Amino acid sequence: MSGNGNGNGLVQLTTKDFKSDQEVRWCPGCGDYAILAGVQSFLPELGVPRENLVFVSGIGCAARFPYYMETYGMHSIHGRAPAIATGLATARPDLSVWVVTGDGDALSIGGNHLIHALRRNVDITILLFNNRIYGLTKGQYSPTSERGKVTKSTPQGSVDQPFNPLSVAIGAEATFVARAIDTDKQGSLEVLRAAAQHRGAAFVEVLQNCNIYNDGAFDVVREEKDNRLYLRAGEEVRWGDKGVRMRSDGTLEIVDASAGGLLRHDPLRDDPGLAFALARLAWESAGAVPLGVFRSVNRPVYEELVHEQVQSAVEERGRGDLAALLHGADTWTIS
Repeated sequence: MSGNGNGNGLVQLTTKDFKSDQEVRWCPGCGDYAILAGVQSFLPELGVPRENLVFVSGIGCAARFPYYMETYGMHSIHGRAPAIATGLATARPDLSVWVVTGDGDALSIGGNHLIHALRRNVDITILLFNNRIYGLTKGQYSPTSERGKVTKSTPQGSVDQPFNPLSVAIGAEATFVARAIDTDKQGSLEVLRAAAQHRGAAFVEVLQNCNIYNDGAFDVVREEKDNRLYLRAGEEVRWGDKGVRMRSDGTLEIVDASAGGLLRHDPLRDDPGLAFALARLAWESAGAVPLGVFRSVNRPVYEELVHEQVQSAVEERGRGDLAALLHGADTWTIS
């Protein structure tokens, strides 16, 4: 971390320092309020100067986020926030770059940009607010809406198989994948801390309630704490009197916790298979919703590799001559 202010080289800031003078304009009761408050209360821990923090968003309710942060930010275009953040992080690796997006923005028109930012392992933190609906455009079904969802755009019910955001991220070889809930302050803080400390692309799905167009989508886990399966490194994967055990074929099963032989969570495991299997557990199949860090592994960071290539080319061939390139032999005349 860079900065100054407390003898350790870290800047001393408070939650208030990260609140802009803009009126927060989401629907009353929206889960985004809790997420915003959580991020603003967490950022002082980083000790990063506000001028070294950047929030990039796309289009949607979540995309208002940069307006409410007293940092640098960009409200960009639909689905392209990961691409813009990639360019920014590559040009300015000294910055802490965050992407705030929604399930529609990131997984529909932005799906391509999302997966490539993850596979490249760009050093950015992506917060995906998942409310399983298009809220800003008044309630159409989204890529995470459940099959059979009746909306303005699917009056007979959706026939689409929904995306599991964690599965998409793990399949795209993301090096850090986690999930939190908007109203779970402590759990969200634990996930944010881990994501911020990670070098490379960190993907965090935040289950978020849209009380206007999809109210109660996650009540089974937002309101019922007993239905939360918290994943913690080195600990048995269990909740209440139930636990998760791995079968001989590598698949997972839900068993009585007293049966023994429960799976121990290992987010550092390089093979993504186990993280993927845990991400597939859901209320419908397991009676609980997994939360926490699913995967956290080390891999070379995109920006560092790019800058190493540039430096190597300069050392081998010297700095390029743009004028010579433009007027060189490899040109074409169009008539």
